[in-house]
Formats: sequence, structure tokens, C-alpha cells
Amino acid sequence: MSKVYNVAVLVGSLRKESLNRKVAHALADLAPANLKLNIVEIGDLPLYNEDIETSTPPASYSAFRDQVRAADAVLFVTPEYNRSVPAALKNALDVGSRPYGKSVWGGKPGAVISVSPGAIGGFGANHHLRQSLVFLNVPCMQQPEAYLGGAGSVFDESGTVSEKTRPFLQTFIDAYSQWVEQLNKN
Repeated sequence: MSKVYNVAVLVGSLRKESLNRKVAHALADLAPANLKLNIVEIGDLPLYNEDIETSTPPASYSAFRDQVRAADAVLFVTPEYNRSVPAALKNALDVGSRPYGKSVWGGKPGAVISVSPGAIGGFGANHHLRQSLVFLNVPCMQQPEAYLGGAGSVFDESGTVSEKTRPFLQTFIDAYSQWVEQLNKN
């Protein structure tokens, strides 16, 4: 039996019924047996401020860092806000990268899928996030790129992903599975 990799999934949208959260759940359902996807919540993280961490970090910082540190890989599912990533997601990156020298991100195989009701599928957010991941030493899967445009119409009333979209998501999560395997063997 092959190893099962724990994947921390960060969803950039904080809405409970967000399209991005629905895509994260669909990916978890489609994931190969070697991946276990777990959403790590980011909505309760105070804005990163070194001053509030000088003696004892907030409990939410510590819990978040522990969850990401324990993961074998990271998957980012994000909308695009003003051609960039949502503030909550950028804040999570910052919280996880501190204190200096103790980043929880380094070396974890990563991937990005951007999800938007718009036509370009969050292209700007996807690439902007990748810039930060380079600095954080998250080797990010390059192919297949994943931009899900028109996302408002890919789920039915019960939240099930459409048959038209399922192969796209399956190709992405299967490739990510191989990426995680490859980087964990090195």
C-alpha cells in the first residue's frame, strides 16, 4: 500500500457557500487514494502583526501553523480580488512564514487552482499567488495550470460538480497526486 499524503487545503474565499470551497470539496471527493485533503481554516487569523506575537502568539496562529506544519503538501483554491489574492489568504501566507526562520511552508509540494464566475478564471490571482510561493519555497506544480472560469454554473443545486467540469478537476487532482509523490520521493 502506498503512503497517504496529508494535504492542507487553503481556501481564499471565506464564505461558507463560496464557489472556491465547493471546488475544494469536489477535489477532495475526486482525489486519488494517496491524498487526504483537509481544509485549514484561515478566517479567524488576526492580521499578521509581529507586535502581538512577541511573547505568546495568538492561539489561532499556533493552531494554523501546527496544521500546515503537519501536512505533507499544500493546495490553494482561490478567487481573484482586484487582480490579486484575497487579503485573508495573503495573511495566512504571512502568518505561516513567521517567526523568521520557522516558516511552515518550506519544501511542501504545492498547487494552485483559481476559481471565478468571470471568464478568465482568476488568472491574476493564480499568478500573483505563485510569486509568493516562490519566496516561501513551495515548489508549485506548473502543469496543468488550473483556472476555472464561469464557476457559477459548474455546480447543481445540491452542490455536485457538473459532468462537464469533473474531467478538468480530475485531471488537475491526478496530476497533483503525481507531483506530491514525486517531490516526497526526493
